[in-house]
Amino acid sequence: MHSAPPMAASRRSELIRLGWTDRELKRAVAEGRLLKPRANAYLLPGTDPDLIDACALGGRLTCVSELARHGVFVLERETLHLHFHEARDLAPKTSRRMRRHWGRPRRAPHPSALALELFDALRESVRCQTPRAAIATLDSVLHLGLLQADDLDELFATLPRRYGVIRSLADERCESGPESLLRLILRTLGVSFEVQVIIPRVGRVDFVVDGWLIVECDSFEHHSSWEAQRRDRRRDQAAAALGYATYRPIAEDIMWRSADVQAALVGLLRGRAGKAARR
Repeated sequence: MHSAPPMAASRRSELIRLGWTDRELKRAVAEGRLLKPRANAYLLPGTDPDLIDACALGGRLTCVSELARHGVFVLERETLHLHFHEARDLAPKTSRRMRRHWGRPRRAPHPSALALELFDALRESVRCQTPRAAIATLDSVLHLGLLQADDLDELFATLPRRYGVIRSLADERCESGPESLLRLILRTLGVSFEVQVIIPRVGRVDFVVDGWLIVECDSFEHHSSWEAQRRDRRRDQAAAALGYATYRPIAEDIMWRSADVQAALVGLLRGRAGKAARR
């Protein structure tokens, strides 16, 4: 019985020390019991596909690719973000869309690790994403408890001062990326709003704007079934009985059609203001 290689890439010499032979390694690869993405690098089946690609290309997973692997919200996740030791190492080619990062990490990863530390992945994501996407990612990291306030203070101390506004706008109360992005839309409008408000006989809602407009961020994952929609409509009905109106923009519009969501909010708020003025 041989010891299994770690989830990080294992070299042939390491596996030989564990009791494997070259013949056994070759057979294990052929039978799918081991993966060999590149020469002298072995992985266990079930390894994350992005980590396998990182190993095959000789880099380490970083930025939004590594954050997404930990369940952190990132706005765009199709591009593979890899870290290489130096710019001259950027030789590998792949059919995947890839973003290359290089430079010395602030926290040195294990020599056989296939990804940078979460600290460095987040640091890269702040520089790599748009400000609104970076804030939503930071909210997610805080909400999940993956890094503490001291870590973030250290992280932003290593970045140019212009990134400090991203740190100042982070809010761990937002439970999803769309909620974070909607919060930024509301800030842009300059309206007063509360986050994660508990309303008697209604329950907790994502936002209450100007004391009367409930805004809920609906995603397919949590609101697609008829049972979920029936529950939502009864909540809206209970809120209406208390004098609230409810607006439910869908997550994909918040993420990719934010101008439409902003226009809808402006229309609702202006309509209420116009009625108040006429009275």
